[in-house]
Amino acid sequence: MAERSFKSEVRKLELGEGETFTGEGILAVTKALLQSGVAYVGGYQGSPISHLMDVFADANDLLESLGVHFEASASEATAAAMLAASVNYPLRGAVAWKSVVGTNVASDALSNVSSGGVTGGALVIVGEDYGEGSSIMQERTHAFAMKSQMWLFDPRPNLTSIVDSVEQAFQLSEASNTPVMLQLRVRSCHMTGSFTAKDNIRPPMTVGDAASNPNRDTDRIVLPPANFLHEVEKIEKRWPAGLAFVRDNRLNEWFGPAEVDEGIGLIVQGGLYNNLNRAMELAGLADSYGESKLPIYCLNVTYPLVPDEVADFCRGKRAVLVIEEGQPEFIEHELNTLVRRAGLDTRIAGKDVLPRSGEYTAKAISKGLAAFLRAEAPAMAPAEEVESPLAPAVATQIPPRPAGFCTGCPERPIFTAMKLVERELGPAHVSADIGCHLFSILPPFNIGNTTMGYGLGSAGASAFKPKDKRAIAVMGDGGFWHNGLTSGIGNAVFNKDDTVTLIIDNGYSAATGGQDILSSRAKNENRTTNNPITRAVRGVGATWVREITRTYDVPRMRDTLREAMTSPEKGPKVIVAQSECMLNRQRREKKQKAAALKAGERVVRERFGVDAETCTGDHSCVRLSGCPSLTIKPNPDPLRQDPVAHVENSCVGCGLCGEVSHAAVLCPSFYRARIVANPSRWERAKARIAGAVIGSWQGAIERKRAARAF
Repeated sequence: MAERSFKSEVRKLELGEGETFTGEGILAVTKALLQSGVAYVGGYQGSPISHLMDVFADANDLLESLGVHFEASASEATAAAMLAASVNYPLRGAVAWKSVVGTNVASDALSNVSSGGVTGGALVIVGEDYGEGSSIMQERTHAFAMKSQMWLFDPRPNLTSIVDSVEQAFQLSEASNTPVMLQLRVRSCHMTGSFTAKDNIRPPMTVGDAASNPNRDTDRIVLPPANFLHEVEKIEKRWPAGLAFVRDNRLNEWFGPAEVDEGIGLIVQGGLYNNLNRAMELAGLADSYGESKLPIYCLNVTYPLVPDEVADFCRGKRAVLVIEEGQPEFIEHELNTLVRRAGLDTRIAGKDVLPRSGEYTAKAISKGLAAFLRAEAPAMAPAEEVESPLAPAVATQIPPRPAGFCTGCPERPIFTAMKLVERELGPAHVSADIGCHLFSILPPFNIGNTTMGYGLGSAGASAFKPKDKRAIAVMGDGGFWHNGLTSGIGNAVFNKDDTVTLIIDNGYSAATGGQDILSSRAKNENRTTNNPITRAVRGVGATWVREITRTYDVPRMRDTLREAMTSPEKGPKVIVAQSECMLNRQRREKKQKAAALKAGERVVRERFGVDAETCTGDHSCVRLSGCPSLTIKPNPDPLRQDPVAHVENSCVGCGLCGEVSHAAVLCPSFYRARIVANPSRWERAKARIAGAVIGSWQGAIERKRAARAF
């Protein structure tokens, strides 16, 4: 189950010529693909592209009605290999994934398709997960585009520009026989807006038509002697064709006056245009509608740069500021080269006044722009540093939100068990992996020494072969099917690695939004599911395999981990720990409970609490759980100073706190309560009787205390 359904929104994809489409950026991209006559679509989920894959899945019936083939690919490499359909056939195809990690995984297939070239339009939609909201290493897709000479779009962040760029990217790909990458930043994916729709186009040739009429061109295959000629073709044919298409169709845009008396101008990546406009608005150099007082050259295509356009913009200007996010400053370097080749003396400013790294927010651009203006056009520079009037007030209202497991997360008890085993056997090297479980490296668990990539947890531990202590690898079910089965478990079996691999099975790819995978428990009409991980692990030769069907059973988790670490059997040990993602589970169950309450049905909710009189204030439960709903409060006993543990109302009743208390032999202060809505008559009667009995006992106790006081 995906974390969000687009079943209702995908109806907008049926809008026709002249109708107004309103919605999210990812939905607009899907509409743009259908309007462009795409024949096949594939991809792998990952922020900020996860919802794009969910839209494709929910729109599967519409895609089929148009003859469009869609696949939820097993990995980014699988998706990239689909572009082979465009090599010999006039098929427009698009694939999508999270960059740069996804692009790294897909690099083998991308290098091959970019070397041999394509006949049909081949589009790679990459979610550029860069900056303050990123969850990955800070790198740029631009480097890969340059390395493999694939053209790169970075459209202005509004739906009209994004939709137009999709169609233009297909046209550019076909005009230059080159795959094209379209970069969508996080905000572009989730922004809302509108554009004027066109009719959907059924592809002139479907993948079925192509398969029925096979065609081959050995010059497109990366094999000697053709591969030696591919580079020549890139430079002598594809590059000039690409430059001509970008120039003739004016894919890049000009804003503001052609010249200003100060002799300055701005060059900006398309995706940063809105932030630049906001920075200029705060400085009094533009309005909120984009009317600029300075010349702006907006690069909707950031690679390749068009030498004629660069020269035309820079001619007559003393200095130009290039706003290029990230590092190295590829565009700035190339602009310097192109300006000198054109015989111009224009100074190119960039990273000398703007941050060398980090996200270029409006605030960051404001500071750099002010520094540039003070040096080159003092009369236009703001008198003081410009700040948004709302920024300080808003900042004080936003609470800190450190990364961590959700309340009730089923992965939390796994690391609780690991800490308990660590107490007995001492610390071990832990090779972490990509996914929610990576939060274990943070307090309170502080577990995890390295992480090397999605599904590479076991491979990261393969070099550790200590005589007296085994290394532990952690892997999620999504990572297992993505890469971990072969690169991790298969590699460990083949090399007889004496390691322990813990595979966390949520029942779907929880970290990327709840998409179905091979081991999902759900019935999926369009996919094959219910393929157990344990069967696959044994299938590649693992013999020591254990399965735990409830991760909240901390004692069993602890004992199984201890057994894996101390077993005399050599070779890889694999533990598959299963429990559903609590976040997705709550999304589903809250709807069901709300409907039941509305219908007047009986609903039971479990809650855990702490008896303040029994709690000793040791707080081991907090240290071994870290649950956001488990905190502390002042001690109600005036003779005791230590604060006591307390369970807040955000508790989802997973039971971990009580399990920890039992497994770690802590104080027995935790209790479990069942909250019943719309109880039966018998339950009401029992509650009244119990209340009366307990009340009488409490009264007697209070009377005895009062008597002692006198």
